[in-house]
Amino acid sequence: MNRNSWITLRTVLWIGLVAGTLDITENFVFGQLRGVSPWIVCQYIASGLVGTQAFQGGWASVVLGVVLHYIIALFWTGVFYAIARKFAIVMRRPVLSGLLYGGVVYLIMTFIVVPHSSVPHPLRPITLVSRINAVLALLLCIGLTISLLMRRTLFQARD
Repeated sequence: MNRNSWITLRTVLWIGLVAGTLDITENFVFGQLRGVSPWIVCQYIASGLVGTQAFQGGWASVVLGVVLHYIIALFWTGVFYAIARKFAIVMRRPVLSGLLYGGVVYLIMTFIVVPHSSVPHPLRPITLVSRINAVLALLLCIGLTISLLMRRTLFQARD
């Protein structure tokens, strides 16, 4: 692995881990406010891959949920990195770029990824508060966090 590949990998890893940690922490806090434990949050994430079996899977499904969550966060970080390297405007306007990116991530996850996964359909309609929370979480914890940290990292690398 050459030096540039190592720098890219390290950048995507650390920023993805930070963004993923912020996002899952937000999910745990919001879940607790609704009476949903972190255990169930992680099993819900795992259900995207294994369906309702995740809720009977014990620790294995919890660990699977955490791993899947971070894989997704790392994927979105890598996508943003590629976009930022290709289009300089993204790093010149990191707040706007990050918020727009978070919105795109929300739309893709909500209307493409989750419906095509094995996540069980909700028993009740999603509340407005839950929808707003989901949008804000991805705007701030994923989009804005990735964008601002990427800008900081990429500009430091040039100095």
